[in-house]
Amino acid sequence: MSLIKKFATVASGTLMSRLLGFAREMLMAAALGTGPVADAFYAAFQFPNTFRRLFAEGAFNAAFVPLFAKEIEANGVDGAKRFSEEVFGVLFSVLLVLTIAMELAMPLIVRFIVAPGFAADPDKYDLTVALATIMFPYLICMSLGAMMAGMLNSLRRYFAAAVAPVFLNVILVGVLANAWYNGHDGLKVGYALAWGVLAAGIVQLAIVWIAVRHAGISIGFRRPKMTPNVKRLLWLALPAAITGGITQINTLIGTAIASGQDSAVSSLNLADRIYQLPLGVVGVAVAIVLLPELSRALKSGNRIEAANLQNRSVEFTLFLTLPATAALLVMSEPIVRVLYERGAFAASNSTPVVASILAIFGLGLPAFVLIKAFTPGFFAREDTRTPMYFAAISVAVNISVALTLFPSMGAPGIAAASAIAGWINAAMLLGTLIWRGHWDRDAGLIRRAPRLVIASAIMAAGLWYAMGFAEQWLGSAAPFYTQAAALAVLIAGAVIVYFGLAFGIGGADFGMLRRNIKRNRATPTEPVVEPE
Repeated sequence: MSLIKKFATVASGTLMSRLLGFAREMLMAAALGTGPVADAFYAAFQFPNTFRRLFAEGAFNAAFVPLFAKEIEANGVDGAKRFSEEVFGVLFSVLLVLTIAMELAMPLIVRFIVAPGFAADPDKYDLTVALATIMFPYLICMSLGAMMAGMLNSLRRYFAAAVAPVFLNVILVGVLANAWYNGHDGLKVGYALAWGVLAAGIVQLAIVWIAVRHAGISIGFRRPKMTPNVKRLLWLALPAAITGGITQINTLIGTAIASGQDSAVSSLNLADRIYQLPLGVVGVAVAIVLLPELSRALKSGNRIEAANLQNRSVEFTLFLTLPATAALLVMSEPIVRVLYERGAFAASNSTPVVASILAIFGLGLPAFVLIKAFTPGFFAREDTRTPMYFAAISVAVNISVALTLFPSMGAPGIAAASAIAGWINAAMLLGTLIWRGHWDRDAGLIRRAPRLVIASAIMAAGLWYAMGFAEQWLGSAAPFYTQAAALAVLIAGAVIVYFGLAFGIGGADFGMLRRNIKRNRATPTEPVVEPE
């Protein structure tokens, strides 16, 4: 299967999840706006979600996948099954203890870590504690599910792991639709959403568990034991968890700081949902597919293939994320208006704030995606510590800038801090790969990247000019269907302009899509030749 087909397989599941996520956020914005219940739910959900991405997705995609792949190569399916059972026994036991401890300490955690600003509002604080207590067991399901997903990715079975997250949004959209139909008040909606998150975790775990069994590996429970393989996994997983979840760490920090201002938490989350579409569809797909592919190339000593995989992945991410950045920067307000401006959200007049946050997040989008393309270059070599150090620097920068900007800028200042920290982290990762000789100079990438920037800039200028003509159809006074149609026409026009320019000026070519993204198993005597 070609590399681009693997990206597409993962991206299709992620795209379904993100589109349903939009539906969920649109319903939530209409039902809750950016009021106290929305703030409480987003803050409460951020906590287990951050743990999931830190200790589940980040750690297991970075540490578990290379070790699992090595077991398959060395000892076959039986060895991989034994290793998985060893990990499962330890992971389940640790998660159970962690969940019990967190449930008991939840009032203190919310007060001092998740949302210290809510302490001044007892009702909002109590609601956040209650919702977080309901949702935190979601971590067990998602962490075990991430392990199963890592196994499936190592076995090159990407679809089930990619499609499982869709069911979180399917269930929450169902909860919100039922609440809207029956006219539930905000408080009842908040509790229903919390229980829906827990139910979604159980469903997602069941999907990947069944998929692993169909792949020929049946995992049984083993008594927790610190075997050499488990010790090696833990040694790699801790720094990988911090590194892989850097965006989530910064988001959690931003949530804690934003809790000091009414509506800031929900405004950040609504903007985050929009820019997560290109980040998830492109960045997550590249990171998930690139790590096992790069690990195999390095294990077989095929340095040429490894270099080609890295460069083509970066080229692919820039090709898709640069125009997304330009579009978010120029037309964030119409996007927010079409997606969210109705019901309680419209009444609170939150569009300008959410739009400004989204535009700033857009500036950081290429960095967030490039981080996901650069870190496999370290993880595939079982170096999880170097990216961790860079992640720590990034977190320090994020905290410092956020605390500096928040008093004057409010929530947009937190978005700016996240974007700045992301670019610093991406620059350090790339610089180190080049310095170590793990990133070869690539004529095609060097030639095409500036041209993609030019194509995106021209597209943005065209959008800006066109929006002036479409102002009467994009404004708040226009009916929703008129706004949506005008926005769709602008986006379609931007797509045509960008792709026409990208291919026209040499930022991309069909030969690149056919030859360079396709994963041909090159050998040291058969280099991948870049077309001039």
